[in-house]
Amino acid sequence: MNTLNLIFAYLIDLIVGDPPHFPHPVILIGKLINKLDKLLYKKEKSNGYKFLAGLLLVLIVLGITYFSTWFLLYLIGLIHPLLAWLLSIWLISTTIAHKGLKEAGGKIKKLLEEKKIKEARTEVGYIVGRDTQNLNDSEIIRATIETISENIVDGITSPLFYAFLGGAPLAMTYRAVNTLDSMLGYKNDKYFYFGKTAARVDDLFNYIPARLTAIFIVAAAYLLPETAGKDAWQVVKRDAKKHPSPNSGFSESAVSGALKIRLGGLNYYQGQPSFRPYLGNDLEPLTTDKIDQTIELMGASALGFVVIFTMLKLLLRG
Repeated sequence: MNTLNLIFAYLIDLIVGDPPHFPHPVILIGKLINKLDKLLYKKEKSNGYKFLAGLLLVLIVLGITYFSTWFLLYLIGLIHPLLAWLLSIWLISTTIAHKGLKEAGGKIKKLLEEKKIKEARTEVGYIVGRDTQNLNDSEIIRATIETISENIVDGITSPLFYAFLGGAPLAMTYRAVNTLDSMLGYKNDKYFYFGKTAARVDDLFNYIPARLTAIFIVAAAYLLPETAGKDAWQVVKRDAKKHPSPNSGFSESAVSGALKIRLGGLNYYQGQPSFRPYLGNDLEPLTTDKIDQTIELMGASALGFVVIFTMLKLLLRG
């Protein structure tokens, strides 16, 4: 039955997503990180201490996440193996964010088409880290496409990849890695040393999935109408490593090439300008239709990822 876990987990997220007011494991992970942050971080300590304390925090969070998930499944399995299987599928589904990304992109597109620019700025602010209060339509579209493209890896293919390798315990561990990075992986005064391990571990965990995802996006671009597979592959080869992140540039460059648009440029973070290298070719305008096409690329590449890795699991079992 474990062979079908990826398919069922993916379908659950695609159909149900993360229902509001329903308990989510990531909330527990976030609370654990927050408590350890308060316990271990000491402002007056040396940079060496901060680095080691941050390393200890990461090891504790990942250890607790993996072994508590494994132990929970073991206990439920003692009651009945089918219950453990169902729980495993649900846990994996909570690590995936396809439905949430699709809904966020669709809502922003709808607001822009209704000329509700203020509401669109607010909505895109929920899914990006940059300042959004002064963005125009094309900058909102760019921000939306960039964050969906980046999160194809973080929110879909990486958790599925680790579920393939190690089931729900490893998928949940990946989600803990991603949560650690989102909470601690900043280059500010507090987290430059304390959050360094969290950021580096996230880079490491996403290294292979990011590159695989670019391949799946390129393949999807060959198959979908109005997308360019050849351009996508050329832009990945040329621009993927220009991105400041060692991983985000692969999915973003694949999407930019497929849509014949240019991503990157000037962003503002807490009022401070930050220029991101350009990815892709400025051949077509940033219209709201490009958000739909990005969502289609996400869906096609994610589905291909699920199908191929499920078939691979079947072959390995056979």
